[in-house]
Amino acid sequence: MLQLQFFLLVAAVLFCIGIYGLIVSRNAIRVLMSIELMLNAVNLNFIAFSNFLDSGMIRGQVFSVFVITVAAAEAAVGLAIVLGIYRNRATIDMESFNLLKW
Repeated sequence: MLQLQFFLLVAAVLFCIGIYGLIVSRNAIRVLMSIELMLNAVNLNFIAFSNFLDSGMIRGQVFSVFVITVAAAEAAVGLAIVLGIYRNRATIDMESFNLLKW
């Protein structure tokens, strides 16, 4: 049987990969994918703690369903914004998103 530390290590690696992709990437789609990866790492932590600490409770699973719902809404809205900017600017480079500047 796998220990809690294994799941926490996997979640930490996923979260670090997401942070790296968020900081380094200039592509808007990659930034959205990095945010999704970070949210999935949080879900893995919720499930692992729920399984190992609250053996009879399902609180972690309920929180994970809420996070998945928020992540789906974030992905839909984010992709719609990126598509709208791509139609106007013909690029998805994060450095060229200066629509709100004076």
